[in-house]
Amino acid sequence: MIQELQLRVAPEVAGQEEELRTFISKTLKIDSKEIRHIEIVNRSIDARQKTIYFNLKVLVFIHEDFVEKPILLPDYPNVSNAEEVIVVGAGPAGLFACLQLILSGKKPILLERGKDVKNRPLDLKEINIHHNVNEDSNYCFGEGGAGTYSDGKLYTRSKKRGNVREILELLVGFGASRDILIEAHPHIGTNKLPKIVKNIREKIIERGGEVHFNQRVVDLLLNGNRIVGVETKNGDKIYAKKVILATGHSARDVFELLNQKQIEIELKLLAVGVRVEHQQSLIDSIQYSCETRGPFLPPSPYSIVKQVNGRGVYSFCMCPGGVVAACATKPEEIVTNGWSSSKRARPSANSGIVVELRREDFKPFAEFGALAAMEFQKSIEHNAWIAGGKRQTAPAQKLGDFVNGKLSVDLPKTSYTPGIKSVELKNVLPDFIYRSLQLAFKEFDKSMRGYLTNEAVVHAPETRTSSPVSIPRNPETLEHVRIQGLYPCGEGAGYAGGIVSAAMDGIRCALACA
Repeated sequence: MIQELQLRVAPEVAGQEEELRTFISKTLKIDSKEIRHIEIVNRSIDARQKTIYFNLKVLVFIHEDFVEKPILLPDYPNVSNAEEVIVVGAGPAGLFACLQLILSGKKPILLERGKDVKNRPLDLKEINIHHNVNEDSNYCFGEGGAGTYSDGKLYTRSKKRGNVREILELLVGFGASRDILIEAHPHIGTNKLPKIVKNIREKIIERGGEVHFNQRVVDLLLNGNRIVGVETKNGDKIYAKKVILATGHSARDVFELLNQKQIEIELKLLAVGVRVEHQQSLIDSIQYSCETRGPFLPPSPYSIVKQVNGRGVYSFCMCPGGVVAACATKPEEIVTNGWSSSKRARPSANSGIVVELRREDFKPFAEFGALAAMEFQKSIEHNAWIAGGKRQTAPAQKLGDFVNGKLSVDLPKTSYTPGIKSVELKNVLPDFIYRSLQLAFKEFDKSMRGYLTNEAVVHAPETRTSSPVSIPRNPETLEHVRIQGLYPCGEGAGYAGGIVSAAMDGIRCALACA
């Protein structure tokens, strides 16, 4: 027989197969030898009290053999001679759109402005070591999009927009660990994502699709209110009746192109702030209420939200055991983000701490219309570049000094490879953001005692939390509200916020196309 159990167990039980077997046998009052296999279906940590537990949903195979069912990819047809659909952008929205187009019998022509995953690290080295930014190949642009080299979290609240399990199973089919099907907060890791992305690309090509790198789209070809194709920076004109536009939240040249061509776009509210780095051991001690984490607990994340002066201030893209990354997409700007490898084994933890913005915050940029939020972002990023010495050196401050308005005499060690420079960040950030953060950090410390420490370092700025524009589309057809055949898609169009939700939106747009 197979028995399903909901268990609440200590970390050392959850982390050791024999201990778990013994615990279950006592619970069921049977001999442990009768248990042939224990299959963990769901796993989460409850660290709300001083005593930490794992919540497990398990299937117990009693006198019955277990045969693991493989996660199989769909039977993708060959679409070499099928109707073509252009997909702009090889992030999760674009890649999953291509897979769905193939399933629907359409041939995707995938155009990516950046390089493939094998060659992208060369440009990441340029920005980290030599402070040179390649506008088409960086942490945000290139095969796999921003997610490939910025962590690989698979958390989403957008479960009504699509089938989350479908996305996770596809990722497993393309090489991700089956653990992502179990964990409450699944995570792939920057070190493992490139292989998965490569496998997806190879499947697209194998089944008759096309993938082209170094092909930045510089124009949309229109016939009246209908799209007929695109033009790339190389002067190539590629024609198709349908185009999925999945360029990501940092494709500012695309937003400017749409605005210039009077294709409707809208200002979208977002959040802006800083990226704070602590020692992981400190975060563990706060979250787990213990001096040392021990071998059976993972590096602890944190998630925190406070209301300050009527604004939400919250953690964003928190990376346990991770690295603060240099994510500029053009020269003369600084942008920070974070990532973790699959084991989250680095000694520091970092998180964006951001302030929600209101429409009135963009009044100084009103002349830019729908691009006002984008210009707001750009102004902060350029200020940071100047403050950092006109290099990728990030302006920084000790957390305690930031709260007390003091210039830091020295700075803690940072994982941010281009280096940091001591700066009073009130001279980099808009005043209302700076003051909101000052107050919020004091509130954070009330909930997470020890968080507000001068051993932590504040890097500026964290600006790319989401797209600064949305591209309106018909809620039924998913086409642009006016341009027929144009499908705004994913995070860059304002319809997603992370790998899973972007992938789901890519599938939705592909189904609408088909």
